[in-house]
Amino acid sequence: MRIAIVGFGVVGQGLVEILRDKADALRDEQGFAATIVAVATRSRGTLYDPQGLEPAALLEAMAAGGLAHYPARDGAFRDLAPLTLIRACNADVLVECSNTNLQTAQPALDYCKAAFETGKHVVLANKGPVALAYAELVALANAAGKHLRFEATVMAGTPSIRLAMQALAGCQIREARGILNGTTNYILTQMESGLSYADALAQAQALGYAEADPTADVDGWDAAGKGIILARALFGSTLTLADMSVRGISAISADDVAAARAAGERWKLVVQVTPTGGSVSPVRVPMAHPLAGVSGATNAVTYNTDLMGDVTLVGAGAGRLQTGFGLLSDLLDIARLGG
Repeated sequence: MRIAIVGFGVVGQGLVEILRDKADALRDEQGFAATIVAVATRSRGTLYDPQGLEPAALLEAMAAGGLAHYPARDGAFRDLAPLTLIRACNADVLVECSNTNLQTAQPALDYCKAAFETGKHVVLANKGPVALAYAELVALANAAGKHLRFEATVMAGTPSIRLAMQALAGCQIREARGILNGTTNYILTQMESGLSYADALAQAQALGYAEADPTADVDGWDAAGKGIILARALFGSTLTLADMSVRGISAISADDVAAARAAGERWKLVVQVTPTGGSVSPVRVPMAHPLAGVSGATNAVTYNTDLMGDVTLVGAGAGRLQTGFGLLSDLLDIARLGG
């Protein structure tokens, strides 16, 4: 399988690290062999070699400052515009893991369209295109006879999408309800330990769970984007951010946390989507509920089904290797289908 990667930050490098370290096991156990032929970054160069790029050398180049440090052979192409690179390269699959834009999904949406137009499968960690243009992308994939996969957009490599769409096929899923943002869950967990909201946020930022500008996380928008992806994939919904009721956690105080604890409950930022709508809000969850035991940066989702009742999945919701594995799981799925 020949792979082009657009977006070569933490997640893209996580995938390449896995391909470097597990190449023998993937070949021997899964019959899977991958060749990276193209990489595009936002500010540190692009590189395309039809004969393939070495994973270890790619990671070393990025550590040294960018793809200009990769010792490319004659016949390699440097500094092509990403859209040109996608159209020109001989990849079988585009892996799109550039920064998410939940307002327009660009430029990633155009990258996905170009991939389908030139006969490539698409695997996404980028939430924007799936949240804003899911039906369009499915139609383009079907018209091209190619696959669209996006496991890594929700709960990193924890198989939330695959559980719902494959393992629970045959069940009617009536609702998805979960903790889909690790930053806010970490902050709420630390507040239960006695920290103020401000101190818990500062600790999350120091540990790399929260950005310098944590708005997307603490105000609920990151979780909302993931909820929209679930709604569109599970229910064929046309739900948008404007349709959702979205509240974050910044107004929760130490007194609120104490009151919940006294009542045998704890605060969680919960995403809920059904065939008719969706919301994100901080709620008090009884200690007996499966979501109450999900602490720290861990994520969880509960699918309410007609045949199995509630099915809850708990696992990592972020991380370099964890999200990289989400991408790998999709690549393996495409390979099994003859991609």
